[in-house]
Parts: sequence; C-alpha cells; structure tokens
Amino acid sequence: MIRTVDSPTPVSAPVLAAYSYCETVTGQQARNFAYGIRLLPASKRRAMSALYAFSRRVDDIGDGALADDVKVARLEDTRALLARVQDGAVAEDDTDPVAVALAHAAQAFPIPLGGLDELIDGVLMDVRGETYETWDDLKVYCRCVAGAIGRLSLGVFGTEPGARGAERAPEYADTLGLALQLTNILRDVREDAGNGRTYLPSDDLAKFGCAAGFHGPTPPEGSDFAGLVHFEVRRARALFAEGYRLLPMLDRRSGACVAAMAGIYRRLLDRIEREPEAVLRGRVSLPGREKAYVAVRGLSGIDTRRHTSRLTVRRRA
Repeated sequence: MIRTVDSPTPVSAPVLAAYSYCETVTGQQARNFAYGIRLLPASKRRAMSALYAFSRRVDDIGDGALADDVKVARLEDTRALLARVQDGAVAEDDTDPVAVALAHAAQAFPIPLGGLDELIDGVLMDVRGETYETWDDLKVYCRCVAGAIGRLSLGVFGTEPGARGAERAPEYADTLGLALQLTNILRDVREDAGNGRTYLPSDDLAKFGCAAGFHGPTPPEGSDFAGLVHFEVRRARALFAEGYRLLPMLDRRSGACVAAMAGIYRRLLDRIEREPEAVLRGRVSLPGREKAYVAVRGLSGIDTRRHTSRLTVRRRA
C-alpha cells in the first residue's frame, strides 16, 4: 500500500517561496493540469506544482530552438540536478527554487523520483527525432513522458488504507498517463508535423493511407484520415477505461483531481472523434467554463462512483 502523507508540519519561508514560484509556473503554463490540482489540499497541491515545474523545464529544453547537442547537454545538466535532489543535497537556501521545492516534496511524500529520469529519457528520444513503427514502440515513449508522471503523481496522492487491489495502483496510474498522452498526440498531430515530429505508429499511418504525413489543413490525398483517428480514439478509450480503475483507490480530493484531469482529456477525445479533421486546422481545446464544469464534477465524485459501480457489477458477473 502506498501511504497517504499530508503532514501539518510547518514549512519554512524559503521553501514556501520556492513552492510559490512553482505554483506560478503551473498556473501560467499548465492549461489542463492546473484545473485538477486546485482540488487538492495545500501540501499535495504544492508538491504537484513542484513536479510540474521540473517537468516543464525538461519539456521546454526539448521543445526549444537550441541546437540538438546543446539540448542534450542541458538535459544531462538537469539530470545531474535531479541526482542532487535524490541524494538530499539541495539546501533550503539553494538558488534554484524548483530544486528546493522538489527536494521538500520528496521528503514529505514517497515520490518515485526515478520517474523524472524516465521523463528526461523520453525528451531525449524527441531530440534524437525517433519515430515509432508499432504501438508497442510508441508505448515505450509514452511511458517515459506520461506514464512516469502518473506514477510520480501517485506518490503524492497515495492510496486509501485497505483499498482493494492497491498493489496495482502504479500500473493504473501509468496507463492513465498513456491515455492522456495518446490524446495529446492526436490533438497535436499537425503542430508536431510542423516541428518535424511524427508520433503515431508508422504501421497505423500506412494502414490508413496517411504515410505521407500531415503538413496542411486537409488529410493526405486518398487517405482514410477519419478512420485513423477513430482507430486511435478507440485505443485511447481502452486505456482510459483501464486507468480509471485507479479512482476508487484514492481519497476523495485526490480522486477528484485525477477525475478532473482525465475528464478534460476525455472530452477533448470526444471532440476529436466528432470532427477528426479539426486537428489539422488548429489546436482543439475546451473552453474554460467546460473545464471548470469537469473539475466540479470530479469534486462531486460522480465519475469515481460511476466507475466503482461498474467494477462492482463486473466482479459480481
């Protein structure tokens, strides 16, 4: 069982300042993530912001305009900083607020920081321009950049004492991360193509006549682009269904956070399914009021109760 930790121990002024910096980064840059973590108690919200700020730094290096060799060097510098955090070698008065906040979060919660090493590995795959022939190949990348984030987050959330099947919670958190990442890949297919990146498996692209790629607002001539999108949507839905098994294992507010973040992405997936070609014309997104509605729904526990009832029916059957 993964312990739930929410200590009331006072936090020093330097650490609070470091967390404040991370929360600012999260509020400004995490369009969907921020809606979920608002539902958490302060200590967990701060820890999640520290994880996000570190992850954002890694992603920004990979997505930036630097030469590839410079990106690799900076990513390895970031890995060295992570090693200092893991070794307990970051003082409260360190000049890097993200390192200070992450170090404190790792002391307060059983966070598997090796997941951030995996994230760096995944971004290095981007820098190298790797492509993926099969879904099994793509899963390796998705587990690095998203599944690992699910497992890291679970370290902050913890599981409820006595939760049935809690030993599988990291697996479900990982799978939910894959569902979110595949949704991201579908949403950003045109933007990624413009940056010279292709994530969808080449086997799938060939099957639906899309091997030429996505470089304009219309699908490749003669392709079944809608068929490709619907195929990947079904795959993402199966991942969501499996990952949602995590919800009944979490406390109310952690479950609300996960339900809100996953709910936003599931609604994105619904939009993409209804109008596949929209992803070629621009970024598909949800308005703020709809995200807020999903967050309120998560806090009410509707999605958690619904999934729990489904699991109960399956067990009885």
